[in-house]
Amino acid sequence: MQSLGVIGAGAWGTALAHLYASNGRDVSIWALESDVVDAINTRHENDIYLKGIPLSPALKASSDIQDVASKDILLIVSPAQYLRATLEQIKDQVSGKSLVICSKGIELDTGLLMSQVAEEIVPDAHIAVLTGPTFASDIAKGLPGAVTLAMSNEDQADSLLKTLGVPLFRPYTTTDVIGTQLGGAIKNVIAIACGIVHGKKLGESARAALLTRGIAEIARLGVAMGAKKDTLLGMCGVGDLTLTCSSIQSRNFSLGAALGEGQSMEEILGARNAVTEGVHTAKSTLALARKNAVDMPITEAVNKCLNEGMPLDQAIEEMLNRPFKYEMVSK
Repeated sequence: MQSLGVIGAGAWGTALAHLYASNGRDVSIWALESDVVDAINTRHENDIYLKGIPLSPALKASSDIQDVASKDILLIVSPAQYLRATLEQIKDQVSGKSLVICSKGIELDTGLLMSQVAEEIVPDAHIAVLTGPTFASDIAKGLPGAVTLAMSNEDQADSLLKTLGVPLFRPYTTTDVIGTQLGGAIKNVIAIACGIVHGKKLGESARAALLTRGIAEIARLGVAMGAKKDTLLGMCGVGDLTLTCSSIQSRNFSLGAALGEGQSMEEILGARNAVTEGVHTAKSTLALARKNAVDMPITEAVNKCLNEGMPLDQAIEEMLNRPFKYEMVSK
């Protein structure tokens, strides 16, 4: 069995590392913070990012990123906007290896998807994307879940499944790397919108409408960028969107809820120790939408509220006064 290196010891990175260590894999995890490394190695916990969940004693943590990057298969779980800098540190170790991107987002400065960033920095790596409807705490507790594993080479994806597939964590493979990433990234923007609805007590009917029109927005952009619409009916699309838009456990949903309740962005982000990816993704997604001539009104409204200072009530009023239209995903 090939060894695994997990780059990034936030909640999701820790959950994945624990999952595989608990299933007999040889796993090492890299953490930036020395106290996280010490806690994992000595107390078998990560009380900063995954509090209250005992970790496998077999899991080894290190502050030496090069040591962890020497493993056979690498799972990259750094925040999306730091993926480039992370890969630059380990690019000499990654040549010819399987590189599994577990970060969800779109690079703000370039508009590139995470796989495209990786292809720029480590063009000879075998790049895959792992994403889906999962909360870190559920997976770390040994509760069942399923994800999408996207890779352009089907044979390489099947080979990865031998290491990454375990009974309680089921990856479904696809070759649609673009659609998989768009679903995983943009659902965070739609989740913020659904959180605002929750916080402002606009009702479950409004949330369901946003969720439904949200998947239509994602599909429009995906098709324009060469993705398959059917991909977004799977774990990385409808699955991830449903989970993230329906639970206060979601960082993006809870951010929207706090906004809806009247808190400011400064107050919300100042109280958090983890990145809320949807804040960046709203801006980068809107740039992609304009580049591809795709109408994404929910994304535009969320971006105006988060990054341009538009009051929530004004954004909601503008959304509700949009022209009526025929219900089609592709228009």
